[in-house]
Amino acid sequence: QVQLVESGGGLVQPGGSLRVSCTASGRIFRVNDMGWYRQAPGKQRELVAAITRGGSTNTADSVKGRFTISRDNAKNTVILQMNSLKPEDTAVYYCNARCATLTGVIDSWGQGTQVTVSS
Repeated sequence: QVQLVESGGGLVQPGGSLRVSCTASGRIFRVNDMGWYRQAPGKQRELVAAITRGGSTNTADSVKGRFTISRDNAKNTVILQMNSLKPEDTAVYYCNARCATLTGVIDSWGQGTQVTVSS
């Protein structure tokens, strides 16, 4: 009913930048909160950054000052700009969106995109 399609990610050297984006589609009345989570091997999934429909953001301490989350409500898209990347940022990054549909609120996840920071 709701699909999240992620793009971006890849391999980058320490200190480099990457951008990942995610677009929600389907039978959506309104996209509410959107966010990015990540999961490194052997670790639990953790919140990286989230943004409300009105633009209020919440960013993990580990990425503050380096990562910026933004969104385009007209396109149902959320973007995570990642600068000054470190090896410890290596993980699979997952998009999350809470969408209001005609049948209720649905919490959806993207398929994940790999971000690898390595020299």
